[in-house]
Amino acid sequence: MTAEAVARTPDRLALAPAPPVVLAYGVGVDSTAMLVELVARGEPPDLVLTADPGAENPRTYEYLEVIRPWMRAHGLRHEIVRYVPRRFKNWPPYYSLLENLLTNATLPSIALGRHSCSLKFKAAPQEAFLRDWAPAQAAWARGDKVVRLIGYDAGPRDSQRHAHAAGIESERFTCRYPLREWGWDRARCAARIEAAGLPVPVKSSCWFCLGMTPAEVRALPAWCLRLIVLIEARAAPRLRTVEGLWRKTTRARPGRMTDFIRHERLLPAVEIDRIARDAPLDLVRFQDVAAAIPVEDRPTMRSWLERFEEGLSATGLRDAPDAALQ
Repeated sequence: MTAEAVARTPDRLALAPAPPVVLAYGVGVDSTAMLVELVARGEPPDLVLTADPGAENPRTYEYLEVIRPWMRAHGLRHEIVRYVPRRFKNWPPYYSLLENLLTNATLPSIALGRHSCSLKFKAAPQEAFLRDWAPAQAAWARGDKVVRLIGYDAGPRDSQRHAHAAGIESERFTCRYPLREWGWDRARCAARIEAAGLPVPVKSSCWFCLGMTPAEVRALPAWCLRLIVLIEARAAPRLRTVEGLWRKTTRARPGRMTDFIRHERLLPAVEIDRIARDAPLDLVRFQDVAAAIPVEDRPTMRSWLERFEEGLSATGLRDAPDAALQ
């Protein structure tokens, strides 16, 4: 090599930046195990993103108080995002999935055979955040895709979910499924969390979701049970093809969670009857009054829920409130 050629040889190659990596964190067993293992392997994501529909299992919110300090200690950026509606027409403003259901007198879409509640309250706010996230913007400007880490494990149920998701192409995202790459099922995920010295979280889902098992409903606090009764009573006049939050009665469970709560005596029958009889009518009256008030001054659905809770407290029918509903 000539002296001239040596002079032209760069000291180092200019490498293109790696695409940013985002871990979709549902605060459940699979996504927690994925997070713990990636950190242990020296492959931490650039961002951990959680979408909060405002109605997760109360124990999921408690787990955030455990895992968020762990993430901070490992230098991870964690963001919680929420769906923020912009238009309310004649309805009182709502800011959670629960408030949406009560406002519109309906059940979560999964109980009606659809999945729009997840798209609206989980997928949409995550994508909205990423559209404004500088590393994502820079990657898209370069023609790269953001790498999204999804916690589908190698078990049979998640294999079905993966088969569906893998067929969906995106212009902005490349999805990776590390748990499947490692061959980890749910039991292996739980063991990895315990090995890291962390408690194993409960299944991540809304506490009124179709996917709740009878055992999981039994474990709910009374305030959740009362609101389940209210959700089903509020939606009942409009239901045609399903009975309630569990859709239709099977040998394992009734179609209405309210019937299960009554049969298992998880709430007193007199309390169930009172909520189902009085609360939906009071809510309709509240909405009628709210519709006549300018949007900027209109009371929110949260304000009605607070009054509902206060009414139960005044008659001794309510335990302590929970921050997850705020």
